[in-house]
Amino acid sequence: MFGRKKEAPSPQETVDQQAQAVPERDQMTGKGAPTPKRKAQEAARKRPLVPNDRKAARAASRDAQREERIRMRQAMDTGDERHLPFRDKGPQKRFVRDFVDARWVLGEFLIVFALIFVVLSFIRDLNVQAIILVGFWILLACVAIDAFILGRQLKKRLVAKFGESERGAVWYGVMRGLQLRRMRLPKPQVKRGQYPS
Repeated sequence: MFGRKKEAPSPQETVDQQAQAVPERDQMTGKGAPTPKRKAQEAARKRPLVPNDRKAARAASRDAQREERIRMRQAMDTGDERHLPFRDKGPQKRFVRDFVDARWVLGEFLIVFALIFVVLSFIRDLNVQAIILVGFWILLACVAIDAFILGRQLKKRLVAKFGESERGAVWYGVMRGLQLRRMRLPKPQVKRGQYPS
C-alpha cells in the first residue's frame, strides 16, 4: 500500500506470460479450441454474390441442371424414388400408382372416345349428331362414376395400409387414371391385375 509502485510489465513480457499460461492454445481443436471471433466466421462464410468468372459459373449451372433433368427422366422410366419430382415421391404415391396401373380404368379411354365423337360429329344428319351427343354425355357420366369408385377404393386401401390417407394422394390417383396407360409418368411398374399388397 505505501511501498514503491510496481513497474508495468513490458508488452513482450505480457505476451510471454500469456503463452506460458495457455501453451499451444492455437493448436487446440474440438471442444478445447477457442471460439472463433465473429469477424473470422463472417469472413469464412462470405462468398461473392456474382462469381468472378460468370461464364464458367453459368456453364457449371447449366451442366448441373442438365444432369438433374437426365436423372429425373431416368427415374420417370424406372420409378427410382430418389430422383422423382416432389409430387411423385413417397410410399403412398407409389402405392397409388401401382394400384391405378393394375386396374382397368374407364377414364384412360376417354380421350380416344372423345376423338371418335369429334370425327363422327362431322356427319350432317341431325339424328346421328343427337345420338353422338347423348352417347358422349353417357360416357362422361360413366367415367365420373368410375373415378368416384376408384377414389373410394384408394382411400380405403390407403387407410388400411398406412393408417391414414396422405393429402392429395386420392386425387393424384384419380388424375392418373384419366391418362392413357402408355402416357403415364412415372411409367407403370406393374402389369394389369398385379395389385400392390
